[in-house]
Amino acid sequence: MKPLDVVALTEGLPQKGLTKRQVGTIVELLAPQVYEVKFNDLDGKTYATAAVPERQLMWLLHEPAAA
Repeated sequence: MKPLDVVALTEGLPQKGLTKRQVGTIVELLAPQVYEVKFNDLDGKTYATAAVPERQLMWLLHEPAAA
């Protein structure tokens, strides 16, 4: 995973008001396998940011997978 990758949470982060399956964008690598993720609404307004370990993220694909 790298900055600007689109990801989804595999677990909720109740302390941040985030639930499982919410979609965000990686904005920075904070530590090995820990990313700052920004969560925006459909209008582009940020409603949360969180430091999330890679194990709690699913990388989303927007292109066909390689055959």
